[in-house]
Amino acid sequence: MYYILLIIALFAAQLAYFRVADFFNIIDKPNLRSSHTQITLLGGGILFYIGLLLYFGLEGFRYPWFFVGLTMITMVSLADDIRPRSAKLRLVIHFTAMAFMFYEWGLFQMPWYFTLIALILCTGILNAYNFMDGINGMTGGYSLIVAVGLWYINSYFIAFVDNELIYTLILSLLVFSVFNFRTKAKCFAGDVGAISVAFILVFLLGQLILKTGDFSYIVLLAVYGVDTVLTIIHRLILKKNIFTAHRKHAFQLMANELKIPHLLVSSFYMLLQSLVIIGFLVFKTWSYIYLGVIIFTLSLAYFLFIDHFFHLHKDSPNYLKKKS
Repeated sequence: MYYILLIIALFAAQLAYFRVADFFNIIDKPNLRSSHTQITLLGGGILFYIGLLLYFGLEGFRYPWFFVGLTMITMVSLADDIRPRSAKLRLVIHFTAMAFMFYEWGLFQMPWYFTLIALILCTGILNAYNFMDGINGMTGGYSLIVAVGLWYINSYFIAFVDNELIYTLILSLLVFSVFNFRTKAKCFAGDVGAISVAFILVFLLGQLILKTGDFSYIVLLAVYGVDTVLTIIHRLILKKNIFTAHRKHAFQLMANELKIPHLLVSSFYMLLQSLVIIGFLVFKTWSYIYLGVIIFTLSLAYFLFIDHFFHLHKDSPNYLKKKS
């Protein structure tokens, strides 16, 4: 009954937000960097925060410092969806929010380089997640696979967090996907959704890694992680500004240049990450070897894909030669 009521509350919250977004004209207008062509309601991912807010209130205010950080990062991201904010302001709030999360982890009691490594990784993951939102179903679907993987590990391998938190996140992702995992999405997650769900997943993954001392669990984000890191390297090679919006991720090339339907692209990434997680759990004894093999395999696949199809992209030298 608890979960049924939670689902009803999440649906009600999502529908209520649609009214608010429509009234205040919180929309995403397609541009040259977009992977969609229709004006769509933005910020539907506020539901992830609402779900965690309900969890926080109903479960006795657990993980308070994490929740403070999540609230900060959600509010500034929502404000940015409504009207673009200063990059410096967002960066300061992101770092402050991460500091609260690090305090929840107990990271400041460890050697300083743990904090530095965590800061670099968390900043990278939060910003990388932002690019998912242009492909229907990607943010919700991919995050759902990661969340289910975390739930399984928490339930059957080692308990590192309250399972109710993961259940709430999974239900929030499912409800959001009802409106986003469509050929014509009712809404996009927006910065508020992409950044908040990334922050939640980073918190859970950090809890797991710190509990076990096993960094190989980063494999739970391997598919999108390899895509992101190699895309950044590729953009550096092309002498492009890596901090500006673009359409050079492998999944963006699939959707835009190859015209593969968005939901097929999202489903492919979900399936691939699912197989990676299943393989990791099967070969857990050799976790670091498995992580290395996966990173190498995904990197090779990315290189072959980009080498074969990037000439279709407008930033490709071959494309520009043909146009001239």
